[in-house]
Amino acid sequence: MTPADTLRVRLDSPGIIVAPGVSDGLSAQMAAEAGFDVLYMTGAGVSLGTFGTPDVGLLTLTEMAAACARITSAVGAPLIADADTGYGNALNMTRTVEEFIRAGAAAIQIEDQAYPKKCGHTSGHRLVPTDEMVTKIKVALDSRDDADFLVIARTDARKAVGHDEAMRRLEAYQEAGADILFFEAPANVEEMADAARRFDTPLMANMVEGGATPVLTPNELEALGFRVAIFPASGFLAATEALTRVYAALHDTGSSTADGAPLHSFKDFIDLMGFDEVLEFESRFD
Repeated sequence: MTPADTLRVRLDSPGIIVAPGVSDGLSAQMAAEAGFDVLYMTGAGVSLGTFGTPDVGLLTLTEMAAACARITSAVGAPLIADADTGYGNALNMTRTVEEFIRAGAAAIQIEDQAYPKKCGHTSGHRLVPTDEMVTKIKVALDSRDDADFLVIARTDARKAVGHDEAMRRLEAYQEAGADILFFEAPANVEEMADAARRFDTPLMANMVEGGATPVLTPNELEALGFRVAIFPASGFLAATEALTRVYAALHDTGSSTADGAPLHSFKDFIDLMGFDEVLEFESRFD
């Protein structure tokens, strides 16, 4: 069974899908080790982690697809990949789908922002016309060579215009055939519940600690009617806090542990990286 097959089965089965944000092979392996069976490639995490740049559409299709390939080569769990705006018009969308399928993604998320896009929980969003996004969705669906490869349609209309426009757009994206609808940045639980009541197509929730939307537990989201929950920022926020503390302690005191920030066991890290397998391989062929 391919990762796309596995994700489709999970989506069609009872229980909410919970996918933590990952941005590279290490974070993906750690998420898989924690027991997650679906992962989410966060565009913000890839942008910040690869180039130290903000999530404003600076990375290209090939850079994002390459990040996807690095993750899927490290773990076998299905990966939902952030494909931003699709990197161009409807014609570009055909290549976007092809590249992410080649990179091993089980699903892509595309959004209705105008280029350059913005992180969904910031401000300054501009939208493309609804018809343009509908065409992109239809092209994405038509371009996949595997019906189990999922296309997720996201609207950023809530922050840009308001709740009513977001609902109108999601209705159009549902009619276009999107496999999953992504209502970005609802302001409160009531707006989330309203969306869940309106649509039969599975809904995805974006839980960003400190963002525009209340952060609910997976059980709470499932009770509202959501089928997928991503937690894209949890990992890189935790890593940023840990690095801030460790680097500051090392600079100020000469000891990386002076602040009390925990360090992962070096032995466990070596085990996670698979060094024992490398040594065993080398011993066989020495």
